[in-house]
Amino acid sequence: MLIVQKYGGTSVGNPDRIKNVAKRVVRTKEQGHSVVVVVSAMSGETDKLINLASQVSDNPDPREMDMLVSTGERVTIALLAMAIQTLGHNACSFTGRQAGIISDSVHTKARIEKISTDRITQVLQDGGIAVIAGFQGIDEHSDVTTLGRGGSDLTAVAIAAALKADYCDIYTDVDGVYTTDPNVVPQARKLNKISYEEMLEMASSGAKVLQTRSVEFAKKYSVPVRVLSSFNDNPGTLVTKEDSDMENVVVSGVACDKNQVKVTIIGVPDRPGVAAKIFGTIASNNIIVDMIIQNIGEGGLTDMTFTVPKPDAKKVMEVMKQVVAEIGSKGVSIKDDIAKVSIIGVGMRSHSGVAAQMFAALAKERINIMMISTSEIKISCVIDAKYAELAVRVLHENFNMDKAA
Repeated sequence: MLIVQKYGGTSVGNPDRIKNVAKRVVRTKEQGHSVVVVVSAMSGETDKLINLASQVSDNPDPREMDMLVSTGERVTIALLAMAIQTLGHNACSFTGRQAGIISDSVHTKARIEKISTDRITQVLQDGGIAVIAGFQGIDEHSDVTTLGRGGSDLTAVAIAAALKADYCDIYTDVDGVYTTDPNVVPQARKLNKISYEEMLEMASSGAKVLQTRSVEFAKKYSVPVRVLSSFNDNPGTLVTKEDSDMENVVVSGVACDKNQVKVTIIGVPDRPGVAAKIFGTIASNNIIVDMIIQNIGEGGLTDMTFTVPKPDAKKVMEVMKQVVAEIGSKGVSIKDDIAKVSIIGVGMRSHSGVAAQMFAALAKERINIMMISTSEIKISCVIDAKYAELAVRVLHENFNMDKAA
Protein backbone atom coordinates (compact mmCIF):
# COMPACT_ATOMS: atom_id res chain seq x y z
CA MET A 1 0.00 0.00 0.00
CA LEU A 2 0.97 3.64 -0.46
CA ILE A 3 0.36 5.60 2.74
CA VAL A 4 0.72 9.34 3.27
CA GLN A 5 1.34 10.22 6.91
CA LYS A 6 1.02 13.72 8.36
CA TYR A 7 2.44 14.79 11.72
CA GLY A 8 1.43 18.05 13.39
CA GLY A 9 3.51 20.46 15.43
CA THR A 10 3.09 18.72 18.80
CA SER A 11 4.08 15.39 17.24
CA VAL A 12 7.42 16.91 16.13
CA GLY A 13 7.73 19.40 18.99
CA ASN A 14 11.31 18.51 20.00
CA PRO A 15 14.17 16.24 18.82
CA ASP A 16 12.97 13.25 20.89
CA ARG A 17 9.50 13.46 19.38
CA ILE A 18 11.01 13.76 15.90
CA LYS A 19 12.98 10.55 16.61
CA ASN A 20 9.75 8.83 17.70
CA VAL A 21 8.03 9.93 14.48
CA ALA A 22 11.00 8.56 12.52
CA LYS A 23 10.56 5.18 14.26
CA ARG A 24 6.84 5.15 13.42
CA VAL A 25 7.54 6.02 9.78
CA VAL A 26 10.22 3.33 9.50
CA ARG A 27 7.93 0.76 11.11
CA THR A 28 5.29 1.48 8.45
CA LYS A 29 7.95 1.18 5.75
CA GLU A 30 9.19 -2.13 7.14
CA GLN A 31 5.64 -3.48 7.05
CA GLY A 32 6.00 -3.35 3.28
CA HIS A 33 4.29 -0.04 2.54
CA SER A 34 5.51 2.92 0.50
CA VAL A 35 5.53 6.00 2.72
CA VAL A 36 5.30 9.74 2.14
CA VAL A 37 5.48 11.96 5.23
CA VAL A 38 4.13 15.51 5.55
CA VAL A 39 5.12 17.52 8.62
CA SER A 40 4.27 20.84 10.23
CA ALA A 41 6.69 23.21 11.93
CA MET A 42 7.73 22.27 15.45
CA SER A 43 5.11 23.27 18.02
CA GLY A 44 5.19 27.01 18.70
CA GLU A 45 7.66 27.85 15.91
CA THR A 46 5.13 29.49 13.59
CA ASP A 47 3.87 31.69 16.43
CA LYS A 48 7.47 32.70 17.23
CA LEU A 49 8.03 33.73 13.62
CA ILE A 50 4.77 35.72 13.55
CA ASN A 51 5.83 37.44 16.77
CA LEU A 52 9.18 38.37 15.21
CA ALA A 53 7.32 39.97 12.30
CA SER A 54 5.15 42.00 14.68
CA GLN A 55 8.28 43.40 16.30
CA VAL A 56 9.48 44.97 13.05
CA SER A 57 6.15 45.89 11.41
CA ASP A 58 2.62 46.73 12.51
CA ASN A 59 1.26 45.56 9.16
CA PRO A 60 3.63 42.97 7.64
CA ASP A 61 3.46 42.43 3.89
CA PRO A 62 1.66 39.09 3.18
CA ARG A 63 4.30 37.98 0.66
CA GLU A 64 7.10 38.51 3.17
CA MET A 65 5.07 36.79 5.90
CA ASP A 66 4.84 33.70 3.69
CA MET A 67 8.58 33.81 3.10
CA LEU A 68 9.12 34.02 6.86
CA VAL A 69 6.71 31.45 8.28
CA SER A 70 7.47 28.84 5.60
CA THR A 71 10.91 28.41 7.16
CA GLY A 72 9.45 26.57 10.16
CA GLU A 73 8.60 23.46 8.14
CA ARG A 74 12.02 23.45 6.45
CA VAL A 75 13.65 22.82 9.83
CA THR A 76 11.34 19.90 10.60
CA ILE A 77 11.67 18.10 7.27
CA ALA A 78 15.47 18.20 7.41
CA LEU A 79 15.57 16.91 10.99
CA LEU A 80 13.07 14.14 10.29
CA ALA A 81 14.91 13.03 7.14
CA MET A 82 18.15 12.86 9.18
CA ALA A 83 16.41 10.83 11.92
CA ILE A 84 15.04 8.35 9.37
CA GLN A 85 18.47 8.01 7.74
CA THR A 86 19.99 7.28 11.16
CA LEU A 87 17.59 4.32 11.39
CA GLY A 88 19.04 2.90 8.18
CA HIS A 89 16.46 4.02 5.60
CA ASN A 90 16.85 6.38 2.67
CA ALA A 91 14.87 9.61 3.10
CA CYS A 92 14.77 12.84 1.13
CA SER A 93 13.22 16.11 2.29
CA PHE A 94 11.30 18.47 0.01
CA THR A 95 9.99 22.00 0.45
CA GLY A 96 6.57 22.72 -1.04
CA ARG A 97 8.30 24.06 -4.12
CA GLN A 98 10.51 20.98 -4.53
CA ALA A 99 7.49 18.72 -4.03
CA GLY A 100 5.77 20.41 -6.99
CA ILE A 101 2.92 22.07 -5.07
CA ILE A 102 1.59 24.94 -7.20
CA SER A 103 -0.92 27.36 -5.68
CA ASP A 104 -2.68 30.59 -6.51
CA SER A 105 -1.15 33.90 -5.38
CA VAL A 106 -3.35 34.68 -2.36
CA HIS A 107 -0.60 34.98 0.24
CA THR A 108 -1.17 33.57 3.75
CA LYS A 109 -4.20 31.52 2.60
CA ALA A 110 -3.38 30.20 -0.87
CA ARG A 111 -5.30 27.41 -2.57
CA ILE A 112 -3.57 24.46 -4.23
CA GLU A 113 -4.06 24.41 -8.01
CA LYS A 114 -1.96 21.41 -9.05
CA ILE A 115 0.80 19.09 -7.88
CA SER A 116 3.61 17.70 -10.00
CA THR A 117 4.66 14.52 -8.19
CA ASP A 118 7.63 13.50 -10.37
CA ARG A 119 10.32 13.96 -7.71
CA ILE A 120 8.23 12.30 -4.98
CA THR A 121 7.45 9.34 -7.25
CA GLN A 122 11.15 8.92 -8.09
CA VAL A 123 12.09 8.69 -4.41
CA LEU A 124 9.38 6.05 -3.85
CA GLN A 125 10.49 4.05 -6.89
CA ASP A 126 14.05 4.08 -5.52
CA GLY A 127 12.75 2.59 -2.25
CA GLY A 128 13.10 5.77 -0.24
CA ILE A 129 10.81 7.82 2.01
CA ALA A 130 9.73 11.31 0.88
CA VAL A 131 9.48 13.92 3.65
CA ILE A 132 7.49 16.98 2.57
CA ALA A 133 6.99 20.39 4.17
CA GLY A 134 3.32 20.97 4.85
CA PHE A 135 1.49 24.29 4.70
CA GLN A 136 3.37 25.71 1.70
CA GLY A 137 3.74 25.86 -2.07
CA ILE A 138 4.70 28.32 -4.78
CA ASP A 139 2.64 30.41 -7.19
CA GLU A 140 3.15 30.93 -10.93
CA HIS A 141 5.76 33.63 -10.19
CA SER A 142 7.78 31.16 -8.05
CA ASP A 143 6.90 33.14 -4.91
CA VAL A 144 6.49 31.12 -1.72
CA THR A 145 2.87 30.84 -0.55
CA THR A 146 1.31 29.35 2.57
CA LEU A 147 -2.05 27.59 2.84
CA GLY A 148 -3.40 29.08 6.06
CA ARG A 149 -3.52 27.66 9.59
CA GLY A 150 -3.78 23.87 9.54
CA GLY A 151 -2.52 23.87 5.96
CA SER A 152 -0.33 20.81 6.54
CA ASP A 153 -3.51 18.70 6.65
CA LEU A 154 -4.40 20.06 3.22
CA THR A 155 -0.91 19.33 1.90
CA ALA A 156 -1.14 15.72 3.07
CA VAL A 157 -4.59 15.10 1.57
CA ALA A 158 -3.64 16.81 -1.70
CA ILE A 159 -0.44 14.73 -1.99
CA ALA A 160 -2.47 11.58 -1.22
CA ALA A 161 -4.97 12.49 -3.94
CA ALA A 162 -2.23 13.24 -6.49
CA LEU A 163 -0.42 9.96 -5.73
CA LYS A 164 -3.70 7.98 -5.47
CA ALA A 165 -2.59 6.78 -2.04
CA ASP A 166 -4.51 4.02 -0.25
CA TYR A 167 -4.75 6.06 2.97
CA CYS A 168 -3.92 9.49 4.29
CA ASP A 169 -3.12 9.12 7.99
CA ILE A 170 -3.34 12.35 10.01
CA TYR A 171 -1.41 11.95 13.28
CA THR A 172 -2.34 14.45 16.00
CA ASP A 173 -2.28 14.73 19.79
CA VAL A 174 -5.70 13.02 19.98
CA ASP A 175 -6.47 9.46 18.92
CA GLY A 176 -9.47 10.16 16.70
CA VAL A 177 -12.57 12.26 16.18
CA TYR A 178 -14.77 12.59 19.26
CA THR A 179 -18.43 13.52 19.63
CA THR A 180 -17.14 16.78 21.12
CA ASP A 181 -14.04 18.16 22.86
CA PRO A 182 -13.21 15.71 25.71
CA ASN A 183 -11.69 18.63 27.64
CA VAL A 184 -15.18 20.16 27.83
CA VAL A 185 -17.19 16.93 28.11
CA PRO A 186 -15.23 14.05 29.70
CA GLN A 187 -17.97 11.64 28.53
CA ALA A 188 -17.24 12.45 24.87
CA ARG A 189 -17.02 9.27 22.78
CA LYS A 190 -14.56 8.46 20.03
CA LEU A 191 -16.20 7.72 16.67
CA ASN A 192 -15.03 4.69 14.68
CA LYS A 193 -15.96 6.41 11.44
CA ILE A 194 -17.51 9.64 10.25
CA SER A 195 -18.69 10.83 6.84
CA TYR A 196 -16.85 13.49 4.86
CA GLU A 197 -19.96 15.69 5.14
CA GLU A 198 -20.12 15.41 8.93
CA MET A 199 -16.39 15.96 9.33
CA LEU A 200 -16.57 18.99 7.04
CA GLU A 201 -19.37 20.52 9.09
CA MET A 202 -17.57 19.77 12.36
CA ALA A 203 -14.32 21.29 11.08
CA SER A 204 -16.07 24.43 9.83
CA SER A 205 -17.94 24.69 13.14
CA GLY A 206 -14.85 24.83 15.33
CA ALA A 207 -13.67 21.22 15.79
CA LYS A 208 -9.88 21.49 15.49
CA VAL A 209 -9.07 17.88 14.55
CA LEU A 210 -8.88 18.50 10.79
CA GLN A 211 -8.59 21.64 8.70
CA THR A 212 -11.78 22.41 6.71
CA ARG A 213 -10.18 22.61 3.27
CA SER A 214 -8.39 19.29 3.79
CA VAL A 215 -11.76 17.60 4.35
CA GLU A 216 -13.19 19.29 1.23
CA PHE A 217 -10.24 17.97 -0.76
CA ALA A 218 -10.60 14.47 0.70
CA LYS A 219 -14.29 14.38 -0.19
CA LYS A 220 -13.72 15.70 -3.72
CA TYR A 221 -11.07 13.07 -4.51
CA SER A 222 -12.44 10.26 -2.27
CA VAL A 223 -9.27 10.06 -0.18
CA PRO A 224 -9.78 7.76 2.86
CA VAL A 225 -8.47 9.70 5.87
CA ARG A 226 -7.58 8.12 9.20
CA VAL A 227 -7.21 10.35 12.27
CA LEU A 228 -4.71 8.76 14.69
CA SER A 229 -2.50 9.67 17.65
CA SER A 230 1.25 9.95 17.28
CA PHE A 231 1.62 9.07 20.98
CA ASN A 232 -0.11 5.66 21.05
CA ASP A 233 -1.27 2.86 18.75
CA ASN A 234 -5.00 3.10 19.52
CA PRO A 235 -7.37 2.64 16.57
CA GLY A 236 -8.44 6.02 15.23
CA THR A 237 -11.37 7.39 13.24
CA LEU A 238 -11.90 6.75 9.54
CA VAL A 239 -13.26 9.70 7.55
CA THR A 240 -15.00 8.20 4.55
CA LYS A 241 -18.10 8.09 2.36
CA GLU A 242 -21.50 8.11 4.05
CA ASP A 243 -23.17 4.74 4.66
CA SER A 244 -26.52 3.56 6.02
CA ASP A 245 -25.17 2.99 9.56
CA MET A 246 -24.37 6.68 9.88
CA GLU A 247 -27.98 7.68 9.15
CA ASN A 248 -29.21 5.79 12.22
CA VAL A 249 -27.48 8.33 14.48
CA VAL A 250 -29.44 11.59 14.58
CA VAL A 251 -26.60 13.77 15.93
CA SER A 252 -22.99 12.60 15.64
CA GLY A 253 -21.25 15.51 17.29
CA VAL A 254 -21.39 18.98 18.78
CA ALA A 255 -18.79 21.64 17.97
CA CYS A 256 -18.00 25.06 19.36
CA ASP A 257 -16.23 27.94 17.64
CA LYS A 258 -15.10 30.95 19.69
CA ASN A 259 -13.02 32.30 16.84
CA GLN A 260 -15.84 34.35 15.28
CA VAL A 261 -17.04 37.94 15.57
CA LYS A 262 -20.51 39.32 14.83
CA VAL A 263 -20.66 42.37 12.58
CA THR A 264 -23.85 44.46 12.27
CA ILE A 265 -24.42 47.15 9.66
CA ILE A 266 -27.15 49.48 10.95
CA GLY A 267 -29.67 51.26 8.74
CA VAL A 268 -28.83 49.61 5.43
CA PRO A 269 -30.86 50.99 2.48
CA ASP A 270 -33.37 48.24 1.64
CA ARG A 271 -32.94 48.13 -2.13
CA PRO A 272 -31.57 45.71 -4.75
CA GLY A 273 -27.79 45.55 -5.14
CA VAL A 274 -26.83 46.74 -1.65
CA ALA A 275 -26.16 43.24 -0.27
CA ALA A 276 -24.12 42.44 -3.39
CA LYS A 277 -22.06 45.59 -2.77
CA ILE A 278 -21.42 44.69 0.88
CA PHE A 279 -20.49 41.04 0.42
CA GLY A 280 -18.75 41.57 -2.91
CA THR A 281 -16.38 43.99 -1.18
CA ILE A 282 -15.79 41.52 1.65
CA ALA A 283 -15.09 38.70 -0.83
CA SER A 284 -12.65 40.85 -2.81
CA ASN A 285 -10.65 41.21 0.41
CA ASN A 286 -10.50 37.38 0.81
CA ILE A 287 -12.60 37.43 3.99
CA ILE A 288 -14.86 34.43 4.54
CA VAL A 289 -18.40 35.16 5.78
CA ASP A 290 -20.17 32.43 7.72
CA MET A 291 -23.69 33.28 8.97
CA ILE A 292 -25.86 36.10 7.56
CA ILE A 293 -29.13 37.56 8.86
CA GLN A 294 -31.11 40.49 7.45
CA ASN A 295 -33.90 41.99 9.55
CA ILE A 296 -37.31 42.89 8.13
CA GLY A 297 -37.04 46.38 6.64
CA GLU A 298 -38.83 49.39 8.05
CA GLY A 299 -39.00 52.81 6.44
CA GLY A 300 -36.76 51.70 3.61
CA LEU A 301 -33.96 50.66 5.98
CA THR A 302 -32.86 47.34 7.48
CA ASP A 303 -30.07 45.95 9.67
CA MET A 304 -27.71 43.29 8.32
CA THR A 305 -25.67 41.00 10.59
CA PHE A 306 -23.00 38.47 9.66
CA THR A 307 -20.08 36.61 11.22
CA VAL A 308 -16.44 36.45 10.12
CA PRO A 309 -13.30 34.82 11.60
CA LYS A 310 -11.87 36.78 14.54
CA PRO A 311 -8.45 37.34 12.86
CA ASP A 312 -10.29 39.24 10.09
CA ALA A 313 -12.17 41.55 12.52
CA LYS A 314 -9.87 44.55 12.11
CA LYS A 315 -9.75 44.22 8.34
CA VAL A 316 -13.52 43.81 7.96
CA MET A 317 -14.18 46.90 10.08
CA GLU A 318 -11.86 48.98 7.89
CA VAL A 319 -13.59 47.67 4.75
CA MET A 320 -17.10 48.16 6.17
CA LYS A 321 -16.52 51.77 7.22
CA GLN A 322 -15.75 52.53 3.60
CA VAL A 323 -18.78 50.59 2.33
CA VAL A 324 -21.11 52.18 4.92
CA ALA A 325 -20.15 55.62 3.60
CA GLU A 326 -20.74 54.55 0.00
CA ILE A 327 -24.20 52.99 0.55
CA GLY A 328 -25.44 55.62 3.01
CA SER A 329 -25.84 53.29 5.99
CA LYS A 330 -26.01 54.62 9.57
CA GLY A 331 -22.97 52.75 10.89
CA VAL A 332 -21.32 49.44 11.76
CA SER A 333 -20.74 47.66 15.07
CA ILE A 334 -18.85 44.55 16.11
CA LYS A 335 -19.30 42.04 18.95
CA ASP A 336 -16.42 39.68 19.65
CA ASP A 337 -17.54 37.86 22.83
CA ILE A 338 -19.65 35.33 20.94
CA ALA A 339 -19.51 31.60 20.27
CA LYS A 340 -21.05 29.45 17.56
CA VAL A 341 -22.38 26.12 18.86
CA SER A 342 -23.38 23.51 16.29
CA ILE A 343 -24.87 20.03 16.24
CA ILE A 344 -23.99 17.81 13.27
CA GLY A 345 -25.28 14.51 11.92
CA VAL A 346 -26.33 12.97 8.60
CA GLY A 347 -29.24 11.40 10.48
CA MET A 348 -30.90 14.85 10.59
CA ARG A 349 -31.98 14.30 6.99
CA SER A 350 -34.39 11.58 8.07
CA HIS A 351 -35.40 12.73 11.56
CA SER A 352 -37.72 15.64 12.38
CA GLY A 353 -37.80 17.89 15.43
CA VAL A 354 -34.04 18.15 15.88
CA ALA A 355 -33.99 21.97 15.81
CA ALA A 356 -36.84 22.20 18.31
CA GLN A 357 -35.02 19.82 20.65
CA MET A 358 -31.83 21.88 20.40
CA PHE A 359 -33.58 25.20 21.04
CA ALA A 360 -35.53 23.76 23.99
CA ALA A 361 -32.33 22.42 25.58
CA LEU A 362 -30.66 25.84 25.35
CA ALA A 363 -33.77 27.67 26.54
CA LYS A 364 -33.95 25.44 29.62
CA GLU A 365 -30.53 26.81 30.63
CA ARG A 366 -31.67 30.36 29.77
CA ILE A 367 -29.12 30.63 26.96
CA ASN A 368 -30.22 33.28 24.46
CA ILE A 369 -29.80 32.61 20.73
CA MET A 370 -28.64 35.60 18.63
CA MET A 371 -28.38 33.94 15.21
CA ILE A 372 -29.38 30.61 13.67
CA SER A 373 -28.22 28.88 10.51
CA THR A 374 -29.04 25.43 9.20
CA SER A 375 -27.99 22.98 6.53
CA GLU A 376 -29.20 19.47 5.77
CA ILE A 377 -26.96 18.00 8.45
CA LYS A 378 -26.10 20.91 10.76
CA ILE A 379 -27.81 23.47 13.01
CA SER A 380 -25.71 26.35 14.37
CA CYS A 381 -26.57 28.97 16.98
CA VAL A 382 -24.60 32.09 17.93
CA ILE A 383 -24.68 32.69 21.68
CA ASP A 384 -22.74 34.67 24.30
CA ALA A 385 -19.23 33.23 24.63
CA LYS A 386 -19.59 32.82 28.41
CA TYR A 387 -22.23 30.11 27.86
CA ALA A 388 -20.24 28.15 25.24
CA GLU A 389 -19.03 25.23 27.39
CA LEU A 390 -22.39 24.95 29.16
CA ALA A 391 -24.18 24.78 25.80
CA VAL A 392 -21.85 22.05 24.55
CA ARG A 393 -22.37 19.93 27.69
CA VAL A 394 -26.15 20.38 27.61
CA LEU A 395 -26.48 19.46 23.93
CA HIS A 396 -24.11 16.49 24.23
CA GLU A 397 -26.22 15.08 27.06
CA ASN A 398 -29.56 16.00 25.47
CA PHE A 399 -28.81 14.07 22.28
CA ASN A 400 -27.28 11.09 24.16
CA MET A 401 -23.96 11.39 22.35
CA ASP A 402 -22.12 9.57 25.11
CA LYS A 403 -23.92 6.35 24.09
CA ALA A 404 -23.06 4.32 21.00
CA ALA A 405 -25.91 3.73 18.54
